[in-house]
Amino acid sequence: MLGLQDRIWTPGELNRHVRQLLEGDYRLQDLWVAGEIANLSQPASGHLYFSLTDGSANLRCVIWRSEAEGLPRLPRDGEAVEVHGHLSVYEAGGQYQLYADRIRLAGEGELFQEFMRLKQKLEGEGLFDPQRKRPLPRWPKRLGVVTSPTGAALRDVLNVLSRRYPLVEVVLSPTPVQGEVAPAAIAQALAALDQHSACDVVLLVRGGGSMEDLWAFNTEQVVRAVAASRAPVISGIGHETDVILADFAADRRAPTPSAAAELATPDRQDLAVEIGRLTRGLRRAWQGRRQALRQGLGEARAALATLAPQARLAGARQRLDELAGRTALSLSHSLSLRRAEVEAMAQTLHAIGPLQVLGRGYALVRLSADQALVRSVGQVSPGAGLQVQVSDGSFSAQATAVPTETSEG
Repeated sequence: MLGLQDRIWTPGELNRHVRQLLEGDYRLQDLWVAGEIANLSQPASGHLYFSLTDGSANLRCVIWRSEAEGLPRLPRDGEAVEVHGHLSVYEAGGQYQLYADRIRLAGEGELFQEFMRLKQKLEGEGLFDPQRKRPLPRWPKRLGVVTSPTGAALRDVLNVLSRRYPLVEVVLSPTPVQGEVAPAAIAQALAALDQHSACDVVLLVRGGGSMEDLWAFNTEQVVRAVAASRAPVISGIGHETDVILADFAADRRAPTPSAAAELATPDRQDLAVEIGRLTRGLRRAWQGRRQALRQGLGEARAALATLAPQARLAGARQRLDELAGRTALSLSHSLSLRRAEVEAMAQTLHAIGPLQVLGRGYALVRLSADQALVRSVGQVSPGAGLQVQVSDGSFSAQATAVPTETSEG
């Protein structure tokens, strides 16, 4: 039977035991290690993997992505650095390594601590709040540049502007960008643009350098001046991996001065495309408007012609002609009816008239004395003169005998 000293370990058990031993030593859980960066890599995961070397030995190190994103800038191979973290074992690979959470250039420990202290202070005041960020103008007319008049950053900016957007007016507010006088000078240069130039956007730029070279842009005076600028500020300080406090206060951050100039201005080719699009849209809108106006004018003209006095008079005349025609036709028809009625009555009258009766052998007898119509024998006395009318004339006669009236029983 095996004793405790003869226990057989699996690799996993042994690695786990060593990890527990390392993590149980408080001295190894909060330490700084100095050395040079070697074999630095950053895969798609965002974690940093590298080795620290002192020329005689190597120590594997890892910085997780969440910690790496908070670094002022990413380290580079060959740099002498000081790394803080704790030791443990990567059990699957059987390797012990330093799990780092902070890194600083050798000799820059105090600067880094000041950077973090000031960052925390200004962040607590809300100077880095994303809600403070202002949109950039799409077509800036005047662009301010705060940088050294002799530096490469200014040449880079002007080259980009001449290529992309030569229409913009550039106002240089010169300032030293390094040294003891730089913070006050940079703040004054930013304030001068606000007071005298009324810029649409401001570029705060300088080329790369060490942490000491860029330190002026990490000072409280410059950060507050950036936040107080009336115009939106684009920072383009150092290299892409450099993290500067002025970047946090700026409205936009660019990795380089050239990139800052590109962010601030449109490309003139894009402008030509936009002008072409607007021109076509304006032409279509004008054609549509002209067609609508033409159609409206035609409708108004037709309505005016309908409501014009001449049109109304012409209609009235035509209506009068129609009424006159209808009246004449009505009168003609009425007269025809009346004429037919008269003729019918005349025919009836003629048929029953005395002459027609006389034509059938009857005669009208009147007293010659007074032309009274004889209706009864009692009107006539013997010897009385009579006037007799027949169908074709009249003649005189004398009554010779008159019978006496007899009454019917």
